[in-house]
Amino acid sequence: MTIINVLLICGGGSAEHDVSVLSANYFESSLAKSDRINLLRLELDGNGHYFDQDGHRCELTSRREVRFDDQNKPAWPVDYAIPCIHGFPGETGDIQSYFNLIQLPYFGCESEASSNCFNKITAKMWFTALGIPNTPYIFLNDMNQDAIEQTQTALNEWGSVFVKAASQGSSVGCYKVDNVSQVEQVLKDAFSFAPSVVVEKTIVARELEVAVYEYQGKVIATLPGEIICASNTFYTFEEKYNASSKARTDVVAQNLSKEVAEQIREYAIKAFKGMKLRHLSRIDFFLTDKNEILLNEINTFPGSTPISMFPKMLQNHGEDFTAYLVDSIESQL
Repeated sequence: MTIINVLLICGGGSAEHDVSVLSANYFESSLAKSDRINLLRLELDGNGHYFDQDGHRCELTSRREVRFDDQNKPAWPVDYAIPCIHGFPGETGDIQSYFNLIQLPYFGCESEASSNCFNKITAKMWFTALGIPNTPYIFLNDMNQDAIEQTQTALNEWGSVFVKAASQGSSVGCYKVDNVSQVEQVLKDAFSFAPSVVVEKTIVARELEVAVYEYQGKVIATLPGEIICASNTFYTFEEKYNASSKARTDVVAQNLSKEVAEQIREYAIKAFKGMKLRHLSRIDFFLTDKNEILLNEINTFPGSTPISMFPKMLQNHGEDFTAYLVDSIESQL
C-alpha cells in the first residue's frame, strides 16, 4: 500500500484566519481515519511564513518539499496539498497558482475559478453569462462623488441596498444600508477592504445553500439547506461564528417544494460546471416569497467548522467525508 504525503495548509493571515484553523481541524481529524495518508499540517501567517504545529518555521519549495529553518529537521516530500484557507491567499486563487507552477496536485478549485468566484464583480458577470438569475446590482471602481450619487440613486430606487467589498469573503466588508445619510461612510468602509465595490438590491428572501461536490466522477448537488437569521438581521461574519449568534441552520430546508429544490440544484450544478469549479463548493441562493430564485454567491472552499453547513449537507446526502477526501486525492495521483 502506497502512503501519500499530504500537506494541509491553514491560516493565511486574512480576517478569516482563525476560521480556517478550525476548518483544518476537521480535515485533519477526517484524514487521520485513513491509513493511506501521512499528514503534515502547516499554518501560514499574514507575512507568508509557514510554521508547523511545534512553531518551527519552514517553507514549501519548488521541489515540492517542506524545508525547515532548523537544519536538523529533515525535508518533508509533498505528494499532495490541501489549501484549507478561507479568503486570501486560498479562495483568491493565489496559492493555487504557486501549486500549478511547481506542478503540485491539490484539493479544491483551480486558481482561475477561485479568483472568478471570489471577486463579486466577475462572479456576477459569470452568473449572468450562464443565464442564472442573480440580484440586481451596480459596480463601483472608485470612492468619489459619482460613486456616492450612484449608490444614493440605487437606494432611492430599491429602498434598501447591500454595499459589499468586491473581493472579500464571509460577509467581510458587507453593509446593509437603508438611509441615504449612511451612504458615504459605508462606501468608505467598503472601499477600505477592496479596490472595487458592489451595490446590490436588498432581497427579502429565504437564504438557501447547496453543497456541490465531485465524487467518483460525478458532480453532485445536495438538497438545499437554510440559514434562518433573527428578525431584521443578515448573516454577518459575527453571526456566522459568534457563540451568541441567534441564527439557525437547517441542513435540509423545510417547506420547500420539490420543483423549487430541483431548480436550485440545477442552477447550482450549472454554475459549478460553467465556472469550471472542482472538488467542492457551497453555492448560496435567495428564494423570494414569489418563488423567484436568485444566485447570491459561491464559496470555493466552504467552512468546515462545527457549525458549518457544507460537511453537514455532505453527510446528510450519505457521504463519508474521509472516503470523499481520499477519493479526491487518489483521483489526481
